[in-house]
Amino acid sequence: MIQQKLSKYNVILASGSPRRQQFFKDLEIDFSVKLKSVEEIYPKELVAEEITDYLADLKSKAFHNLNNNDLLVTSDTIVWLENTALGKPKDKDDAFKMLSNLSGKEHKVITSVSLKTNSFQKIFNDITKVTFKNLTSDEINYYIKNYKPFDKAGSYGIQEWIGFIGIEKIEGSYFNVVGLPVQKLYSELMKL
Repeated sequence: MIQQKLSKYNVILASGSPRRQQFFKDLEIDFSVKLKSVEEIYPKELVAEEITDYLADLKSKAFHNLNNNDLLVTSDTIVWLENTALGKPKDKDDAFKMLSNLSGKEHKVITSVSLKTNSFQKIFNDITKVTFKNLTSDEINYYIKNYKPFDKAGSYGIQEWIGFIGIEKIEGSYFNVVGLPVQKLYSELMKL
């Protein structure tokens, strides 16, 4: 259904995330993956969705010369806990610290998406509230050892073991927590 709507575009997904790529396949979007290295540094005064909006836009700016029919999709996800952005962990110790901090608390998962052509850009975001049970050190260590969540914001994947055993409550889009607000993305693409 959406492919017909996007038939005049050459859709480019600028993401190495296998989860985001799978969402595009599941939506039946014909797309190519193009990656450009971007240093994900943002002004310190930005908070919550301002950070992800900024980073999604920053990633889009790495693509200087789009063709007339190109539609570039970039995105960024953070975990927002107690007025602090949690990105991807640096190592095992960092992952342990992040998951310990998330334990027994509610946090927000924020994903921003940029849709960009030569003539327009639309940036939108989605916010999902997630509550973890109190996690034991053994549970956290088991998860890090077996699932190596070093490519995930906040050091966890909701679709993995830690999500099965640790998440008590979710308010909002599940898919946003996985890494892309699929329903909002579909709606925005259908408006093109």
